[in-house]
Amino acid sequence: MATAASAPPPALTFPRPIFAAVSPHPFLQAHLSADKSTIRANGRKAHDFRTPGINTGSLTHCNGSAVVRLGNTSVVCGVRAEILKEEDIPGTYTSPALGAGGDSNEEGSEEEDNDDDDDDDDDDREELEGLRLLVPNVELSTGSTPSHIPGNAPTTYAQTLITRIRSLLHSTRLLRASDLRILYTPSMNPDDADAPAETELKGYWVLYLDVFFISIDGNALDASWIAILAALRDTLLPRAYFDEEYEGILCSDDPREARRLRLRGLPVPSSFVVFEGKKEEEGVDQEAVVDWVLSDPDAFEEGVCREIVTVVVDCAGGGKSTKDAVVRRVEKSGGGVVGREEMKGLVKRAIDRWRVIEEILSGKA
Repeated sequence: MATAASAPPPALTFPRPIFAAVSPHPFLQAHLSADKSTIRANGRKAHDFRTPGINTGSLTHCNGSAVVRLGNTSVVCGVRAEILKEEDIPGTYTSPALGAGGDSNEEGSEEEDNDDDDDDDDDDREELEGLRLLVPNVELSTGSTPSHIPGNAPTTYAQTLITRIRSLLHSTRLLRASDLRILYTPSMNPDDADAPAETELKGYWVLYLDVFFISIDGNALDASWIAILAALRDTLLPRAYFDEEYEGILCSDDPREARRLRLRGLPVPSSFVVFEGKKEEEGVDQEAVVDWVLSDPDAFEEGVCREIVTVVVDCAGGGKSTKDAVVRRVEKSGGGVVGREEMKGLVKRAIDRWRVIEEILSGKA
């Protein structure tokens, strides 16, 4: 008597997307411990960064703009400059002392663009921070990340990112207050015709740094900061001057008189995550803990890893060695795997990362 063919046994393996969603930690560990090359789930090695694509001047109605794509993370930054008049400055703030012959945005004055010396006032950071001359803002587009629901109030994620960007802008002293001052020197001194006229502060340029995420696939801080750097390097401020007849600040419409910002160095952040896994050694019954430090994490890796480290470096002379690097900032949270020795290795990785970003921003790559 013929019997019906037996059904094939059910599959004992999960498809890749289901395995990653159901068991993310074992999924990532299976990739990292598969062989000695330590290939991550995204195809990169542990030390590999994603090479960013940068395009500047994409927005025509901004003083400066940039579009950056870091893997599947895409972000747009636009720099919008507005004038803060002297009469609108809070009365509790004391403006810096200005002598005769000011140097910033003054009618008839000329500045040396190649002045690399830090000759600004000692209260430069206090001036920028106290008057809120740098205003970063972060916005997430619909569909940029699964956790973002359109129409709701700004998320904690966006607010935290704004706070980190603002803190980084002030701690690195990236911009000079002298580039944002609008000064005016009268033709004569009303008190003493023989004495030179004193320079007066008439206002400031306020820079609004609007960061808009089209999509987020991890490492939002690095992507947004690279976009801000590229946008600031692309920013042009028109010549602003005080008109006695108009009794107000006017801007020249001659593009040849527009001036660029003189940035202090090029601080570049590099973010890392620590994946804490277990790997069974040969001949040993007990499992040994193995940790992997992954550069430039994507969204999946950020969801699996607890410990996060961000190193901000600024290099001189091409950044060819650790002696040329200045560590501007270190942020670390979520664990205690990374110690002194591990941190040295992360600084070296950050220096290599700085060189790549510098070449792209300079148009060498």
